[in-house]
Amino acid sequence: MDTTPETNTQQLEASFDIVQRQEKADENIAALRSDVDEVKARLDKVSRAAARPAIGGGSGNSSEVKGFVDGYLRRGRETEIKSLSGTVPSDGGYAVPEEIDAMIASELAEISPIRSLAQVVQTGSSGYRKLIANGGTASGWVSETASRPETDAPEFVEIAPPTGELYANPAASQAMLDDAGFELESWLSSEIAMEFARAEGAAFVNGSGSNQPAGFLTAPTSTAEDAVRAFGSLQYIGSGDANGFDSAADAKLIDLIHTMKAGHRQGASFVMNSATLSEVRKLKTADGAFLWQPGMVDGQPDRLLGYPVVEAEDMPDIASGTFPIAFGNFRHGYLIAERSATQILRDPFTNKPFVHFYATKRVGGQVLDSAAIKLLKIEA
Repeated sequence: MDTTPETNTQQLEASFDIVQRQEKADENIAALRSDVDEVKARLDKVSRAAARPAIGGGSGNSSEVKGFVDGYLRRGRETEIKSLSGTVPSDGGYAVPEEIDAMIASELAEISPIRSLAQVVQTGSSGYRKLIANGGTASGWVSETASRPETDAPEFVEIAPPTGELYANPAASQAMLDDAGFELESWLSSEIAMEFARAEGAAFVNGSGSNQPAGFLTAPTSTAEDAVRAFGSLQYIGSGDANGFDSAADAKLIDLIHTMKAGHRQGASFVMNSATLSEVRKLKTADGAFLWQPGMVDGQPDRLLGYPVVEAEDMPDIASGTFPIAFGNFRHGYLIAERSATQILRDPFTNKPFVHFYATKRVGGQVLDSAAIKLLKIEA
């Protein structure tokens, strides 16, 4: 074994070099770990910010929301929001910030049955009009070089959904408002949405059209088919029994489905109240199979003859002469037009010591395409 001084020196230098490289590698690993930890911390911060409700978030118009909630809603200081809204209390209140309006709209879509199905358009004014082509434009086939004959002009019908002022008036005590832990914006948006949903749910089904939407059950009805029925009137079929369903209820429901064109059946739903639904769930085919099919996956709607069923408590019960069941593609068949901004007026005087929040919104509704909604009538 060579133990000369030169060899020992070379071995020591090699060992020292290895130690230096190892230390440098450890430093690089530590730096990488630090970078990874920093990136993870940033991602966690972003995730937490994204998970927080928009009301308390640090993005967008949070200063506007804070001024509106803490300044006006909690303490009634109008000076903090005069520059944020073009309206004044004498005009019906202040327009709520977009974040709170979005919370109200989101809850409305979840709890208002017809709104969740229908076509909803936002308008900047109280009136809305839409032209509908009744029958479409004539068409045909020609060769590449042949002259094009003149086609018949389409017939247009104007749709102007009747509108009305929808209002809610939730109240809270001043002690609740003074509590910093009380989530005023969440409570208020939920209360307003619940009241709006109750009122508009009734109007979209049975509304008279006078200072409120025209409900689809108040439209004219006829047994005539689409080709010969007057525009705006809904087709219905009879149940076969003056007081309910006859012995061939499954056949009547199948007939109801197929009175609708195939294009509208894609996306169609049954609409009925819970009392009618309890009767429908008992219906069976001739071989004893239930017509009702519960949703097999969480969140999947229950189905009747393959189509979703939506409960709307404002639909009538089963009784002679009523229309307890509607089948339709409501996105094609019913139009909801609303002015997007919700306005709130703070009222601490009417019912002391409670503070009322008078919220208003203009909403209209009307049947859009009468071929997309069919009804079942209880009659012999």
